[in-house]
Amino acid sequence: MLTVGVDLAAEPKGTAVARVEWSAGQAVVRRVACPADDEVILAALAEADKAGIDCPLGWPDDFVAFVRDHQHGAVTVPAGYPGPGWKQRLTMRLTDRVVKAETGKTPLSVSTDLIGHVALRCACLLAEHAARGGQPADRAGDGTVVEVYPAASLRVWGLEPGKYKQRAGTPHLDALVDQVRQHAPWLDFGAAEGECRTRHDAFDAVIAALTARAAALGDLTLRPRTPEEAAAAMTEGWVAVPLRGTRLGQLVE
Repeated sequence: MLTVGVDLAAEPKGTAVARVEWSAGQAVVRRVACPADDEVILAALAEADKAGIDCPLGWPDDFVAFVRDHQHGAVTVPAGYPGPGWKQRLTMRLTDRVVKAETGKTPLSVSTDLIGHVALRCACLLAEHAARGGQPADRAGDGTVVEVYPAASLRVWGLEPGKYKQRAGTPHLDALVDQVRQHAPWLDFGAAEGECRTRHDAFDAVIAALTARAAALGDLTLRPRTPEEAAAAMTEGWVAVPLRGTRLGQLVE
């Protein structure tokens, strides 16, 4: 099996793509490309058995409806306005709220944070992937592509990332790679280890590929549990966060 991880940014600079090859009892990072333009990403998606993209695959349904109503006239004022919390359903998808409840990590808001720029690129990439003969994106994650959140994966798997994404985060990142090697001695970083120790986008791409493997195995990530979650996942997207209590070793068992 080949899994691909994409740590997507709004532009090629800051974007990384990792390929991880799986065999009995082991996994090897075959390549990490960073920076990565659209052609690099599309080539990787075309090869992947499962690909994890660190980017929202959709926008909150309530936000989409709010903007649509505004375009045609007056909006329907959300319940609770103007009290505290009235904007939550406009700024956070259902999957974001589930991730926060399950892991304590709060995903960025695709409707109000800069991650929205990344989501625009992602939507175009997935459309182009389908136009070139790839499987159309299933935002619930049942197709080739699944949405992932590396920081949440790390927390569930018992790793302590620290402030590895800050400018002075290299010592944290170096220690984090050591933690992964300790928890997953079966993982060979290969020639990509140096980049993973110095570039958080390269490291996150590898974690995205590992999370894609968890999703591909079918019972190691959280799936929609209710009709409401299933319906929202199809339009808003669904983060494949590892189930609480699972561990990295299960990816090769």
